[in-house]
Amino acid sequence: MFDYQKLLGKMREKSLSQFQLSKIIGMSESTLNIKLNGKSYFRQEEILKICDALGIQDDEVNTYFFTQKV
Repeated sequence: MFDYQKLLGKMREKSLSQFQLSKIIGMSESTLNIKLNGKSYFRQEEILKICDALGIQDDEVNTYFFTQKV
């Protein structure tokens, strides 16, 4: 399971709620919430859209999306 705390922090830093980000990336808010809570995985195209929306650089993707929850 992955830890999305840094991703949630980046959303706060950009002043984006889950609702706002979901609209930007074309995903329902409930689907985004399920993925952020580790009940489903992000697809590659979703990761790319989120990175674009939040200004996450290519070399930071692992930090935001693939950090293991301990």
